[in-house]
Formats: sequence, structure tokens, C-alpha cells
Amino acid sequence: MERLGMVYMVARWEEKAIAKAGEKRGVKVKLLHLPSLHLLIGEHVAELPQVVLQRSISHYAALSSTLVLESLGVRVVNTSTATAAANDKIWSAALLSRAGVAMPQTGVAWSMDAALRLAEKMGYPVVVKPSNGSWGRMVALADDEEDLRAILEHREYMPQPEMKVHMLQEYVAKPGRDIRVTVVGGRPVAGIYRYSEHWITNTARGGRAEPAPVEGELGEIAVRAVEAVGLEVAGVDVFEHPERGYLVNEVNPVPEFKNTVRVTGVDVAGEIVDYLIGILRK
Repeated sequence: MERLGMVYMVARWEEKAIAKAGEKRGVKVKLLHLPSLHLLIGEHVAELPQVVLQRSISHYAALSSTLVLESLGVRVVNTSTATAAANDKIWSAALLSRAGVAMPQTGVAWSMDAALRLAEKMGYPVVVKPSNGSWGRMVALADDEEDLRAILEHREYMPQPEMKVHMLQEYVAKPGRDIRVTVVGGRPVAGIYRYSEHWITNTARGGRAEPAPVEGELGEIAVRAVEAVGLEVAGVDVFEHPERGYLVNEVNPVPEFKNTVRVTGVDVAGEIVDYLIGILRK
């Protein structure tokens, strides 16, 4: 029986589905519970799987454990470089821009005064985003200069140095929804519309999911985004601009897909395991 591995911190629905998909294919997915794991950098560990899927919900834990596993000769999906780039919103935005992937206008400022000038140049409203994070946490909408000052003052008083780097993005007037496309091995395997009355349309925050077709332009821009960042398994968040069409908002290297499976019926876990098996057998 061939063996794969999966690094995780909490066994959510997705991690359990991936393990079950391996069992259905006669492949043992060795579970590497990160809080229980310790490794010496550079030391060969015979019992480690040859190919490992990274599923840690902590961005830093995912990156650090991927780096250590790669030092031991393990093939990790996603790679450390792709994981680091995807988890840093400024880094990934720069890569998307260089690759010519359409995205919302985005700017960065390194002081409150500079951020206020940047917002004036971009035009209100603007979205203030942390350079690292998920599930829409620490994302704020500023309708005017007064709003932005209040948000920036709060950030400036935080002790974390990254809070002094202000990432601003244009507010896209979405049609009450955004799109999540799941990409595996260079293919858009499934997509969902995420509806919400709140401007942050995330199913983790109560958004409603419906199937979205990934054929054609939508699937193509999602794949281009993933390739620009170097990811193999990813969730791509896409906005529908009323004039400019599809815009890639973010890429996620450890995507949740429970709601995608629920509304589309696509076996995303099986797609991921099949991709890993393909790497293992090369």
C-alpha cells in the first residue's frame, strides 16, 4: 500500500475527507499531527512519507513545518515558497500583478500620513487589509478619511510591526456575492458563489453557497493566479467587477472546501489525493 502524508493541527471536515479519499483508493494517508510532532532539520527519518500535503491552519506553522520537511527530502504540497507567498497578501499581490492577472487596485503605505494620501489618490471607499490573515479577519472598510483615520490609529497602536504596514485595496461593488474557485494540479475542479448581505462574503462568516461554473474565463483566471504564486492546491477568491470583469482578490494555500463539496457534489478531497498519488508515482 502506497503511503502519503498530511500535516495538520486540527482534524476538520476537510482533513477527514482527504484521509477517507486515500482509503478509498487503497492509499494510506499518514496523519502528522503538528502539535505532537518534532523533527531535527536535516536528519533522515525513514518513516516519513515521501509526499505530504500541508493542511495546517496556522500560517506560520504551515510554513515552518513545510521548510523542515523539505530539508528532510519530503515533497510537500504546497511548497514552502508558494506557501510563504500566498500567505503574504502583499507578496502574492505583487506576483499576480507581475503575471498580468487582473486584480483590484492595491497600494501599500508605511505610515498613517502616507496611507491617507494613498487613499485620497485611490478614491474612497477603500478596504484596509492585514498582510497576513484569513476568514476576513482584521479587514475593514473605510468610507471616508474619518473612517480611515480611526482604523489606522487602531493599527498603529498594535505592537505587531506588520500592523504599521498599511495595505489598501479598492472597494469592488460586487453583486452581493464573490466566487471561490478550487484549483488542484493546474485544473479548476469546482467553484461556488458566496452570497451575503455583508460586504465580506465568506461562508466561514455565514455566507450562502451556490454552484458556480468554472469553465471558460473564470477557471482560466483562477489557474493563472495559482500559477503566478506557484501553488498546486489552492482556493482562489474572485470578484465580479461591473465593468472590468473577473478580478482575483486572494489565493489561499490551505483552502476549506466543505461547502464547495456540499453544493457542487465535486469530490475535491478525491481530486487532491489523485494529484498527490500522481506525484508519488512519478
